[in-house]
Amino acid sequence: MRRKRRNHSPEFKAKVALAALQGDLTMAELVKKFDVHANQNTDWKKQLLSNAPDVL
Repeated sequence: MRRKRRNHSPEFKAKVALAALQGDLTMAELVKKFDVHANQNTDWKKQLLSNAPDVL
């Protein structure tokens, strides 16, 4: 049975992306901790880095 599609809040996405940027955890640990696919994690990290100049 397929899992129901999940919609993550912007706060959750930022939390995951910041954890990825910190580098304290490996990708496998991040996937297990936040239950988010590695590709999604990488995409959110790239989005955070590309939009950071607009915020600052």
